[in-house]
Parts: sequence; structure tokens; C-alpha cells
Amino acid sequence: MKPSLQAGLSHEFQFRIPGTKTVPQLFPESAEFQQMPEVLATGFMVGLCEWACILAVNPHLDWPGEQTVGTHVNLSHLAATPPGLTVTVKVRLGKVEGRRLTFSVAADDGVDKITEGTHERFVIDAAKFNAKVAAKNAGR
Repeated sequence: MKPSLQAGLSHEFQFRIPGTKTVPQLFPESAEFQQMPEVLATGFMVGLCEWACILAVNPHLDWPGEQTVGTHVNLSHLAATPPGLTVTVKVRLGKVEGRRLTFSVAADDGVDKITEGTHERFVIDAAKFNAKVAAKNAGR
């Protein structure tokens, strides 16, 4: 981690929602999901927030040797977003506690606020993390 990784960092990220990020697309295997409205899925919304946080901190890490992984999500989903709208995600790094990073997150779709809350990420050594995952996979 670079010394520039400090509380107060912020980032704004925009993404136009395609039809591939709707509820029926989240788990195409689910017959129940196929009957749901074609609006931004909560799971994809969380992914957008994670993406914005990653973009905020990567310049302050020894990327790609250091990366971050999500460890906690506390986000509301306040309004439906149909495909074609652009979501703007705003994140702010509120706390740096060792390798634990806590962000405040808010997003809107140009019409409504669609989410707000917090997200926690942890700085990892990518090689060590990947080796642990490989060992876990080999042990099945």
C-alpha cells in the first residue's frame, strides 16, 4: 500500500445499464428470476459499487500485486433502474484501518437515488490469496 492510501479519497464512476445487467440475467438458471422485472439487479448494483471502490484505491496500491476484495456490504436498493439509464456511483474512503478499507457509497440513475450505504474491502497480496484459493480447490 502506498502512503497516499488515506481516508478522504473519493471517486465517481458512471455506467450505462445494458439489458444484460437485469434481474432475469443475474441467474439465468432460475425460473423465478426469469419472471422478474427487467431492471438493474441488486447483485449487479452491488458489483457497480465494488467496481467504483476498486477504481478509487487501485492508484494507491502496488497493483496488481496488491488488490482489494469485498468483505462486507451494507447497501439499500431504493429504486428500480431500467436498461438504458446511466448510473453514477460516488464513493468516499472513510476509514483505513491497517488493510481494512471502509467506504461510504451512494448512487443515482439520473432520476432517483438508487442506493446508499457502506462497503468494506480488504487489501490482499494477490499471489498469497490466489495460492490459498488454489489449495482450497485442490482439497475438495
